[in-house]
Amino acid sequence: MQSLQLKKDSPRNLKVYIADDHFLFLKTLSQLVDSFDCVDEVKIANDGRELIKMMKKEVPDVVIIDYEMPTMDGIDACKYILTKFRDVKIIMLTMHDNEVLIYNAIELGIHAFLLKQADPEEVEGAIKGVVQNDFYYNFITVNALRQGVVRRQYKALTVKASDISAREKEILILICEEMTMKEIGERLYLSDKTVQNHRQSLLRKLRVKNTAGLVKKAIELGVFML
Repeated sequence: MQSLQLKKDSPRNLKVYIADDHFLFLKTLSQLVDSFDCVDEVKIANDGRELIKMMKKEVPDVVIIDYEMPTMDGIDACKYILTKFRDVKIIMLTMHDNEVLIYNAIELGIHAFLLKQADPEEVEGAIKGVVQNDFYYNFITVNALRQGVVRRQYKALTVKASDISAREKEILILICEEMTMKEIGERLYLSDKTVQNHRQSLLRKLRVKNTAGLVKKAIELGVFML
């Protein structure tokens, strides 16, 4: 699976908050993100608790958050954000390609993952990707999803592919192919509202929170192959 191909109508004027306990890395990353054309404002925090305090005053479009931090780590902060700020997109930073960690975080609802040594183009692509598509593919998420499917083969799934309709499967596959709701509607000659209704039905039937969960479940059910 290739990483996201950015659309012509790329998002702009985004507000991005970054949380990391290593100040030099945090400062360097914030300067990089601030240089992107799509970003209008960047704020920084030293840990998850400080990030959430900032978000209570003003809500960003995207947060980039380190997995390991003192006081409140990335996972605990993300759990809170996903509950209280559901429209905010989360990109998690990690030092290691830990497939189990990433798979479990996808299940939690996190939208994208980046290694700390990711190049600037991928950081920008991830920010645009989560805003445009609600999820961002790269090699570490693909590997985590593949390995997760292997582990799931030995466990009973709570839902089956037969639980969703043919139209829902069609839309689910297009979501996995990183098409926006508008693009799916144009492809299938459906209104935006109809596509959104099908997406909501998929979220409910598959018992997931967002597009990341839909992609994960589609792969587990064999509806979509990486």
